[in-house]
Amino acid sequence: MTIGNPAVNISIFGVFVLITLVITFRASRNNKSAADYYAAGRNISGTQNGLAIAGDYLSAASFLGIAGAIAVYGYDGFLYSIGFLVAWLVALLLVAELLRNTARFTMADVLAFRMRQGPVRTAAALSTLAVSLFYLLAQMAGAGGLVTLLLGIEGAGAQAATVVVVGALMIFYVLVGGMRGTTYVQLIKATLLIAGALVMTVWVLGKYGFNLSSLLGGAADTAAQQSTARDVLSPMGQYGATGTSKLDFVSLGLALVLGTAGLPHVLMRFYTVPTAKDARKSVVWAIWLIGFFYLFSLVIGYGAGALVGADRILAAPGAVNSAAPLLAFELGGTVLLGIIAGVAFATILAVVAGLTITASASFAHDIYNSVIKKGSATGTQEVRVARTTSCVIGAVAIGLGILALQAGLNIAFLVALAFAVAASANLPTILYTLFWKRFTTQGALWSIYGGLISCLVLIVFSPVVSGAPVNATTGKSTSLIQDVDFSWFPLNNPGLVSIPLAFFLGWLGTVLDRTKADAAKYAELEVRSLTGIGAEKAVQH
Repeated sequence: MTIGNPAVNISIFGVFVLITLVITFRASRNNKSAADYYAAGRNISGTQNGLAIAGDYLSAASFLGIAGAIAVYGYDGFLYSIGFLVAWLVALLLVAELLRNTARFTMADVLAFRMRQGPVRTAAALSTLAVSLFYLLAQMAGAGGLVTLLLGIEGAGAQAATVVVVGALMIFYVLVGGMRGTTYVQLIKATLLIAGALVMTVWVLGKYGFNLSSLLGGAADTAAQQSTARDVLSPMGQYGATGTSKLDFVSLGLALVLGTAGLPHVLMRFYTVPTAKDARKSVVWAIWLIGFFYLFSLVIGYGAGALVGADRILAAPGAVNSAAPLLAFELGGTVLLGIIAGVAFATILAVVAGLTITASASFAHDIYNSVIKKGSATGTQEVRVARTTSCVIGAVAIGLGILALQAGLNIAFLVALAFAVAASANLPTILYTLFWKRFTTQGALWSIYGGLISCLVLIVFSPVVSGAPVNATTGKSTSLIQDVDFSWFPLNNPGLVSIPLAFFLGWLGTVLDRTKADAAKYAELEVRSLTGIGAEKAVQH
């Protein structure tokens, strides 16, 4: 199945890629130190960083996945938007300013500040890699589905090749541009994405006389005529059939709301601004921009449900993730489709670049320099290792993305798994480190490893990986591995179990630890986090 004109679609893709490559090359001229490569020299303003955070956060899941979830499931699909947005209040109130004041480049700088450096940095780096890989998995699947849909590529081998091309581009951006190049790409991408969503929102509302009630009524009427008729205006259409699915609903909400404050690639953005005031300002800007976008996604999702229909969406390559491109084609034909798809493609490239640089920085800064080299590595050596790590992470993400694409999983759902890992492995340790005076190294390790391992084990033995029922429309299971069933954990999202467990293990590890916390170090951390004394300054060129 192909929509639009493949030649037009690939031309618009090419323009977007060319523009971003030029930006990346220009930005690479200023990468003279580790602070330049990892944190863009800490010279990004609060407003710019807010737009870049929105660009980082509004991933393929936000645009393609949420629109598709609303189009197919209606009310329940909007849960993703609400959870993703509310999560920013947790990030604003608890972590943004404090992390900017205490860290240099990575989350582990904060966690290891008053703990034993080696084991804590290693644990934090491993959790960062796990979260980044889950997030990359979703973006790769989204990119493969989008390109497959727009270029008329058929067959598993050809679809896998598209994922490989996207991964290669991602690696190139990170190798050449670093955080500065990635930030500029995200600024442009966020502007284009919000503008494109606004155009589609106005267009859809215009078809219904700018009456939201008429749009919702149209979506309900179309949904009733589909092969899997649903009441898209009522809650629990997706999660209310059984007691297990209701627990899944709660688990998903918990992961979404608590996950953002533990996402390493979002936390790393706070180090690119010159002051803590700019960190606060950037989060406020991000909340406004992301909030407006999610309002647009509500209209786009219900518009796709009304004008395209769930059956056509689920039958397209990429399944649920095809709703927004199909709606664009329905509204404005080949040209609008090409523009919206190009924006979505730029969205994916920008987000995967941000994720990759975060994961590679964590390995190079926290494991290579701090643990292996005991802090003796030069900035040049560290950046070289980070670039090598980017290639390895990119290769792994490509392999996993091919699996996810062939399973037809909703990418908003895949991102929710990354949020669950972040909320389980990272957030409890961050909060304990910043606010609990007695917290010890043992507590940190139990919390990180306990949250990470429990979350990953529950995902592996859940219907996400095997044993999900066959979808009546597509004729395939939505599990990553087809035709086998070794699942015993009933929930699709493990947050309901793994997040409380991580908090409990952090407490238990601390109270059972015979060594006492360093009171002087905690006092220093508290003063630094609240006042900014000793915080890293901007790099002058």
